[in-house]
Amino acid sequence: MPAPNNDPNQTKRIVLPSGKTIEVVYFESHVAAPRTAEDVASEAPAQVPAPAPAPAEETRELHVCTNCDSDLVYPVQWEEAGSDSWHILLRCPDCEWSESGVFPQSQCDRFDDELESGTEALSRDFKRLVTANMAEEIERFIHALDADAIQPMDF
Repeated sequence: MPAPNNDPNQTKRIVLPSGKTIEVVYFESHVAAPRTAEDVASEAPAQVPAPAPAPAEETRELHVCTNCDSDLVYPVQWEEAGSDSWHILLRCPDCEWSESGVFPQSQCDRFDDELESGTEALSRDFKRLVTANMAEEIERFIHALDADAIQPMDF
């Protein structure tokens, strides 16, 4: 939604699926001089922009692979496809399946929640692994001290 401001430009905040926020500035457009019939006739036919692809079904969970049912699908690329939809390239690391599609904001919000919970789970597991490795190193160091196996040259 454009943010109100006093200058002629408009700013729009966009929250990406990763949680990062970016601001898009829309600059004031300048009004062109009226064109004559000769100007129009001398120009090449105008290109009509292609319509935005229709959003995919909203009930599908984007973190689940449609090929192998893995729940590890992640976004590779994404960009805004409209005021309330995103064009996302998805990839499954288990079967190498990928899909590109336009998905509504509500579906992307659910996907983002799944990605965040996966990130939290990875962080918890990483902390447990680091703690276990550190405890093992401390135990080895204690045994080395007890065996008088540590010399000044070790430091």
